[in-house]
Amino acid sequence: MPSHPSDRPPLTPERIIDAAVAVADHGGVAAVSMRKVADRLGVEAMALYYHLPNKVAIVDGIVDAVFAEIDLPGADGDRRAELERHYWSMRRALSRHSWVLGLIESGDHVGPRRIRRHDAVLGILLGAGLSPGDAVLAVSVLDSYVSGFVLHEKQQRVSAPAEIGQAAADLAGELRDVDLPHLRAVAEALSAGPAPPHDLAFAHGLRVILDGLGFGQADGADADALPGEAGVDPA
Repeated sequence: MPSHPSDRPPLTPERIIDAAVAVADHGGVAAVSMRKVADRLGVEAMALYYHLPNKVAIVDGIVDAVFAEIDLPGADGDRRAELERHYWSMRRALSRHSWVLGLIESGDHVGPRRIRRHDAVLGILLGAGLSPGDAVLAVSVLDSYVSGFVLHEKQQRVSAPAEIGQAAADLAGELRDVDLPHLRAVAEALSAGPAPPHDLAFAHGLRVILDGLGFGQADGADADALPGEAGVDPA
């Protein structure tokens, strides 16, 4: 039962955006509408128009709200460590709100927090000596890697190492009489031992990209350390 208007906190753009994020988390961005957001807030849909002009403004706001959850890289720390911390944070935020993936790929929803984040990452790359053109390409590669990894995680039907091992064993059996020797060899290897967890796989890919961009290991970091052991918290 809706609360009495006097019992509710004042309606603000921030409260509307928070409610819209919750709607998207539950049903995807397609579920976001003025009516559904208003229902979640316990108000009439028309009340929202006093604060935000239309659904486009709400979608812009929820995309920017996701970027507000991403830790920005610091300008004064170890550059590689700051990039690692930033991209682990980005992975966590996109995983919590995977509906945002298609929206950020479109490039149509660029709010102030997203711009500030882009500026901060470019600052790290430019400070490391990359040319402006190479810095832009580097951001594209890193962002695409994180978005693609999150999408892959979302679409995978199995996620736990034990499940991956069983899936690999099943695949190896199916390929026993098929002329695909390399795929069969990999499937057999994965079925014989524990599959790498997603955190380790993500860390490996990020390490390869940062190595390729010319970033040395972060101060005090171990190249073979698991996530969280080199100053990067995957949780």
